[in-house]
Amino acid sequence: MLGRNLATGPQTTRQRALRAALHIIVLAAAGTVAAVSAMSAKAQNLPRTVAQIKPSVVGVGTLLKTRHPAVVFVGTGFAVGDGLSIITNAHVIPNQLDAARKEELGIVISGGGEETSFRPARLVALDAEHDLAHLRLSGTPLAPLALAGDDSAAEGEELAFTGYPLGMRLGLHAATHRALLAAITPAVRPSLNSRQLDARAITQLQRSAFRIYQLDGTAYPGNSGSPLFRPDSGSVVGVINMVFLKGLRESAVSDPSGITYAIPVRHVRALLQRTQ
Repeated sequence: MLGRNLATGPQTTRQRALRAALHIIVLAAAGTVAAVSAMSAKAQNLPRTVAQIKPSVVGVGTLLKTRHPAVVFVGTGFAVGDGLSIITNAHVIPNQLDAARKEELGIVISGGGEETSFRPARLVALDAEHDLAHLRLSGTPLAPLALAGDDSAAEGEELAFTGYPLGMRLGLHAATHRALLAAITPAVRPSLNSRQLDARAITQLQRSAFRIYQLDGTAYPGNSGSPLFRPDSGSVVGVINMVFLKGLRESAVSDPSGITYAIPVRHVRALLQRTQ
């Protein structure tokens, strides 16, 4: 009996250890499945979210009736607040309009297919430091997008952005791209004449006064001003404002780096509060 008990004791301990290890493995597997399921749910929600986002996304440009084409848009914007406020990049706004020929600043809206309409807008606030501009419409409001909480985006988060990648080259057909928030880094201080980063500008990153979202995602010049949002809720966490160039400016289209930057939404909220 003594020999049998001594032999059985260690075996029971091993069995308990195996059961405990198996329990841990099961819990870990369940956690992995839950995480994958959550990511899958977000991915499945994106088509629905895009359908909700697109009516709020507009082209930003000018109308000059004697020009061909009369309407030219160079960037993207989106409606917020009461639906009459449009957020875009400061560098998208022309430095000067041709007042003598009655050139107008405004937004371009897709009516489906090839149909577009132009709505005049006025510039009510501009934040050159954070490359943001606030335009105001009159008349019928657009569907506004919700702004996420300040600093709510986290590194590693899957996001998306919708805009007009190549402006007039592709027409007014909004495109959506996925992006991973790769890093939250010091930003080069943007100016009205600087739309994109080049290798030399990167050396200035440590001198910047604010932080910016670095994304693994391909954007193009026309995406400037596009809303960066969560795929599941559509809440806006930032505004696309520049891409990293590997070479000459033309490489932004022909050979994109896949590195894009966005201004955090806290600066959008601050700009809107200035004009309330």
